[in-house]
Amino acid sequence: MLGKGGVGGGGGTKAPKPSFVSYVRPEEIHTNEKEVTEKEEVTLHLLPGEQLLCEASTVLKYVQEDSCQLGICGRLVCTDFRISFLGDEGSAVDNGAVCMSCTCSEETHFKNKIIGVNDIPLHCVDQIYGVFDEKKKPLFGQLKKYPEKLVIHCKDLRVLHFCLRYTKEEEVKRIVSGIIHHTQSPKLLKRLFLFSYAAAVHGTAADPRNCTVMFDTPKDWCWELERTKGSVKYKTVSVNEGYRVCDRLPAYFVVPTPLLEDDVKRFQGRGIPIWCWSCHNGSALLKMSALPKEQDDSALQIQKSFLDGIYKTIHRPPYEMVKTEDLSSNFLSLQEIQSSYCKFKQLFLIDSSSEFWDTDVKWFSLLESSGWLDIIRRCLKRAIEIIECLEAQNMNVLLLEENASDLCCLLSSLVQVMMDAHCRTWTGFQSLIQKEWVMGGHSFLDRCNHLHQSDKEEVPVFLLFLDCVWQLVHQHPPAFEFTETYLTVLSDSLYIPIFSTFFFNSPHQKDTNMGRESLDAQSKPLTLLTVWDWSVQFEPKAQTLLRNPLYVEKPKLDKGQRKGSRFKHQRQLSLPLTQSKSSPKRGFFREETDHLIKNLLGKRISKLINSSDDLQDNSREFYDNWHSKPTDYHGLLLPHIEGPEIKVWAQRYLRWIPEAQILGGGRVATMGKLLEMMEEVQSLQEKIEARHHRQEAIHVQAPGLLRNSARLSSLFPFAMHQRHSAKPVLPTSGWKALGGEDDLAKREDEFVDLGDV
Repeated sequence: MLGKGGVGGGGGTKAPKPSFVSYVRPEEIHTNEKEVTEKEEVTLHLLPGEQLLCEASTVLKYVQEDSCQLGICGRLVCTDFRISFLGDEGSAVDNGAVCMSCTCSEETHFKNKIIGVNDIPLHCVDQIYGVFDEKKKPLFGQLKKYPEKLVIHCKDLRVLHFCLRYTKEEEVKRIVSGIIHHTQSPKLLKRLFLFSYAAAVHGTAADPRNCTVMFDTPKDWCWELERTKGSVKYKTVSVNEGYRVCDRLPAYFVVPTPLLEDDVKRFQGRGIPIWCWSCHNGSALLKMSALPKEQDDSALQIQKSFLDGIYKTIHRPPYEMVKTEDLSSNFLSLQEIQSSYCKFKQLFLIDSSSEFWDTDVKWFSLLESSGWLDIIRRCLKRAIEIIECLEAQNMNVLLLEENASDLCCLLSSLVQVMMDAHCRTWTGFQSLIQKEWVMGGHSFLDRCNHLHQSDKEEVPVFLLFLDCVWQLVHQHPPAFEFTETYLTVLSDSLYIPIFSTFFFNSPHQKDTNMGRESLDAQSKPLTLLTVWDWSVQFEPKAQTLLRNPLYVEKPKLDKGQRKGSRFKHQRQLSLPLTQSKSSPKRGFFREETDHLIKNLLGKRISKLINSSDDLQDNSREFYDNWHSKPTDYHGLLLPHIEGPEIKVWAQRYLRWIPEAQILGGGRVATMGKLLEMMEEVQSLQEKIEARHHRQEAIHVQAPGLLRNSARLSSLFPFAMHQRHSAKPVLPTSGWKALGGEDDLAKREDEFVDLGDV
């Protein structure tokens, strides 16, 4: 009676229909358009500075249900900030029939106040497809023919389907052309919604409760030096105040104490060791950008002489030695990261339930061929090697990169998360991102391709960092004050252009475009919120899911204990000493210097210098010894990096796929039970204290959103009560290809419990 609808719909068991159904012919939908529009216009709430660009009525937003498709009738709009679907949630369309259901969806407690469930920020659109005669094709530029269905793939891995079959032709052309133009056409920086919003909320103050260190004043850097006990060997400099020396560097940063300001100015901040962090034993993590490329031998000789002098400030054997890590030549390339993630994300951009089950039998092979998990493992492994030099060998480590703004940010941040318990706290982690990524000059504007000017520059380096941190959070939950949900919403915030945090390539670019360098005294600079003010996106109840209730706070020590154990953890005191390096012979300093210079200048000057042997790598022994001891959650923290220990970040990558969810299972069920036990223990403790003091017990409840965990999805809080797929465990579409029972037993790619990935 009803024809099959939708994109890529496959066979399988149909989901149960609603109890009450009112059938309306498709052509009759237009007669109710005015009434529906009047309802929807009330729900269209524009942000300050947001403008409506185009819209289309009588659009169906599809929800895949195996062989049948349910759709909600509504209006599709495009503003200069987002694509939004405004639908009548009380009506659903099933293959041309409008279904009026008597049941209402339950209230979603974890709700973003800026981005609704039917909103797509323009910066979050990854790819747009049109469906022509049931064939899906990518859409670009001007179209000669307009599709009957629109499929939008998002960078947060949502896939949204819109049917335009019942929409007026003029409206289809307007909305499709508008969406393509505003999500694909190159833009000027000043044309971003970021500036429209800033102008509309001009003068809004930041949240005074935000304790994140922004590192935009000398005081912030001095505080960090004091916290890490690095002020003896390093100093804060203001030579770049007003960005007089270099546009890439922040106005204030830290360098070795013997370094002269003239050295910083000589090559515009290049070839200068910039301080990242100091270890408790006095060793330090530093980074350096490469000097300009020169072909002339005399110019190369000048650069070599300059680096000789610079190197002496951080390498003074036998008291202080340095190991160089050249990330441009012997580590990951940005092209590798980009290519791997492009393959990896396709595993989760699922158009239909049938597609999910058809690809399920190839899950392991597809996952392995993407190489994404191996890239994560390589990052964690390199971070462990750096930590071994800092911790066990007591050596400075200098990270070298072309601009010191991509892999340097990644590895320096990972090392600090593993070595410094402060960076695993809420404010400490946010301050770390401000220091190493925002002030460190990571090109968020280019790497996220916010201007749509070059797909080649779009590389998810920051997302790779968050994925590496998630591996640590997953393996050592009590060590972190924040949850995986915090990391997930932080990754989503990359594409919300009301925060300035992730929308500039450097502090200089931000200050220049926000008017902070204007010479006009009457024009005040624009003010933008930072992403760290979470009250802008979430209500207090939702924010409780960003903080880890199982976090083990550092115990407060009395004065007698504090003096002897400050900045030390138990494991480092019991680690076996590695073989100490012999005292350098005459000429050793020259060899080490030449090795640094060769890394910086490349093979072009190989005829001028001699190479040296690499330092002995004891990272495996260091790694094994650490894992043989009990974990100190406030000391050094190393991840397991063996094959099965590196997992898929399920909450971020699988949250929009209902078939991958486990109702009442996964880590959320475990967390719920633990919180119930904590609540019970707390209640007993309060009763004992109340009886002892003859006072009435005041009971403090555990976070209420995790109650009744048996009813929650394993991908909570992004999928609280989503539907179950009615598909069988083995997909029927691929049954013939699977063979008999003997063949099934021999194949290892058949099944995977995605809840444990």
